[in-house]
Amino acid sequence: MGVPHEVKGEVPVAFVILKAEARPSPELERELVKKGEEAIGPIARPEKVFFVSDVPKTRSGKIMRRILRRLLRREPLGDLTTLMNPEAVEELKKIVGYVG
Repeated sequence: MGVPHEVKGEVPVAFVILKAEARPSPELERELVKKGEEAIGPIARPEKVFFVSDVPKTRSGKIMRRILRRLLRREPLGDLTTLMNPEAVEELKKIVGYVG
């Protein structure tokens, strides 16, 4: 997900859902960033990695990128009635520091 950046214009940010046995840590974040750099290149290095339990999805299971983008940009979220899991939005608000 791209978010505005003062100097670079836009930078990637990652939302990562871990398997049950995995635990978030600074070491894991560095490892994920490194893997992303190796796979895509340094241009795609995430500025921030958010470890989350879920992301907002439609009832058909598609990720609602619009909601993620608006959370990161501190924009109004709009209509959330079509979400399969509205509780994910509440968790994400706390994680990214959304005030809206």
